[in-house]
Amino acid sequence: MLPKNRLIYPLLGLLFLTLSAFAFHKFYMGVFQVNYAAEKKMIQITSRIFVDDLNNGIEKKYHKKTYIGTEKETQADVDLLKKYLSENFTIKINGQSKAITFLSKEVESDDVLVCYSRIKDVEKFKTIEISNTILVDWNAEQQNITHITAFGTKRSVLFTESSRKELLKY
Repeated sequence: MLPKNRLIYPLLGLLFLTLSAFAFHKFYMGVFQVNYAAEKKMIQITSRIFVDDLNNGIEKKYHKKTYIGTEKETQADVDLLKKYLSENFTIKINGQSKAITFLSKEVESDDVLVCYSRIKDVEKFKTIEISNTILVDWNAEQQNITHITAFGTKRSVLFTESSRKELLKY
């Protein structure tokens, strides 16, 4: 029979490794809200993305270190953010690409960047196609939940590395 110490210490070590693996696992998620405001003939877009993931993704894509959402942020960082968002989040209305205007951003709870954008002059539509590849090229585990509200209906779509585009009919 083994002494207690020879059995307990390896089990404690295994337990520690198992629990620490869960503690250090990072969650890669972006949340996007797309609302059609019919009275304003506008689509309003709110994006919530983890600041560190966003900076890493932009650095990988453009080979430039950015400090978006931090005290070191520069105008060049903001310009690169706008470029990244416009290249990786697109909307087509009735098959026509629409220009998304970046309005502003703020940091929420020290680690989430909230971006506000809009599309103006949107009449009633039959289809909306959304392409959301934010951070999926940087990290295959990235998931982007996108909630779309239009004409009194709310739908949710999950965008991943393998599912980057969705066409919704109204």
